[in-house]
Amino acid sequence: MTQNRSIPMRVNIITMGCSKNLVDSESMMARFAAAGCEVYFDAAGAGFDVVIINTCGFIHDAKQESVDMILEYAEARKRGEMGKLCITGCLSERYREELIREIPEADIVLGCDAFEGLKRELSLTGACCTPGERLLSTPSHYAYLKISEGCDRKCSFCIIPAIRGKHISRPVESLVNEGSLLAQKGVKEIILVAQDLSSYGSDLYNRVALDKLLMKLTEINGLEWIRLHYAYPAGFPDKVLEIMAGNKKICRYLDIPLQHISDNVLKKMRRGINKQKTLELIDRIRNKVPGIVLRTTLLTGHPGETVHDFEELKDFVRSARFERLGVFPYSHEEGTWAYDNLSDDVHDSEKERRVAEIMEIQKEVSAGFNNRLTGTEIKAIIDSEEDEFYNGRTEFDSPEVDNGVLIKKSKQLVIGSFVNLKITGSDDYDLYARPV
Repeated sequence: MTQNRSIPMRVNIITMGCSKNLVDSESMMARFAAAGCEVYFDAAGAGFDVVIINTCGFIHDAKQESVDMILEYAEARKRGEMGKLCITGCLSERYREELIREIPEADIVLGCDAFEGLKRELSLTGACCTPGERLLSTPSHYAYLKISEGCDRKCSFCIIPAIRGKHISRPVESLVNEGSLLAQKGVKEIILVAQDLSSYGSDLYNRVALDKLLMKLTEINGLEWIRLHYAYPAGFPDKVLEIMAGNKKICRYLDIPLQHISDNVLKKMRRGINKQKTLELIDRIRNKVPGIVLRTTLLTGHPGETVHDFEELKDFVRSARFERLGVFPYSHEEGTWAYDNLSDDVHDSEKERRVAEIMEIQKEVSAGFNNRLTGTEIKAIIDSEEDEFYNGRTEFDSPEVDNGVLIKKSKQLVIGSFVNLKITGSDDYDLYARPV
């Protein structure tokens, strides 16, 4: 497909993987728009001059999803249904030469921080915009704010430091500026993301400065909710808890991936924390922020995880009663410490069985938490509308990954607005409500 330069270049970006990748796509597309392009996010159909697949390369399943998406568009490229096919992101950062060799239909293969390369290869001009400018692919009332890049941790199973490099924090001023721009666009909830929130600022200010950043963000007019994702447990900055407890703009919600509780497995994972310190951290968080909801992520089948270790993990899930929890099977990734030093000795089917067992326990925990909310009044944000229901979220739920509130239509509600709800019922993972 030949581009007629008398009409704008039509660019479609397909984002795979995590919310951090989504932020990269949004920043990239703001610059395409500044260059005069028509930009689209995850759009269906043919006729695009450029399609960019912003890939994920974290674990096997995510890699396979990215490869499948690339192959789908490579076929469309061969059929002449689109112009150039570009591959960017973590997968191509990790496997660039292999992708160039195996998928000749791809016109451009770059890694992370790909825009300058795309600009050069696509002969773009005028691709300058305000620092921090993004085109949002999320609903206009919430957005992700990536506060740092990379990671200095040494977790055995994680390839991210090899792909994204060392931990680099963005200055507070830059983030406040971006947060202000988002608020001016109507964003009411920002979700702080990074590979490691707990280390934010340590490379810039000689101390962890997440508390300093939060205080500045709470001063932005228009923002009503600030949510924290991906806080590392080892070295967690307790000052954040004081701010969270004392400022209503900061959601009583914390995503803190613990991965495991067995000392045997935590040591093999190189997590820098043990069972006792983990339990003390959970108690400290719950005591300092009454009513907080904790989300965690667990990993089953790590090399060396015994039946006893797994039983210990199950007991932990029962006793800790995380309101929100996800669990994944271990993926033996080349380039990680575990791949080079440990044997992948838990069969894939056993990993999956253990995932299912954990989630069966969690289903009961989640149902109990939801049941306790029945009859209460709670503030929620309205995310979307369907035929019979509005879909909302409380401060205890992050978009895409957590529970929702189904609000039966009885009066008109505005998407992106906050409403007070009476919780009328619940099931394992959702609440039912009516406006107060």
